[in-house]
Amino acid sequence: MENFVTFVQTQFETTIKTIRSDNGTKFFMTNFFVNKGIVYQTSCVNTPQQNSIVERKHCYILNVARALMIQSHLSKIYWSYFVIHATHIINILPTPVLNDFSSHEMLYKIVADFNQLNMFVWVFMLF
Repeated sequence: MENFVTFVQTQFETTIKTIRSDNGTKFFMTNFFVNKGIVYQTSCVNTPQQNSIVERKHCYILNVARALMIQSHLSKIYWSYFVIHATHIINILPTPVLNDFSSHEMLYKIVADFNQLNMFVWVFMLF
């Protein structure tokens, strides 16, 4: 977590204000959060409905990955690549939540290059 906070501060010149977790012990770093001025929030134990936004996004990513796998006619052994590519596609698409900007554009301050999307098929044709 400490490396991630430093990475965000260095690469994106911003600070993390809040971290929310599901009571995972790996995030129990009270002194670190206090020293960095980060608000640490946890959800109630055994209440996945409190993580509904994350759960829906997770399902959405997996659905897009399945669609990519079906359309590509490639084996399930490439599942991790399908998930990574699905996440990339979702991050470069404009969304009404961000006033029709993409997550990529908000983070990097540049519009994503959609010409790179055809690379997914070409990479796997080499195997």
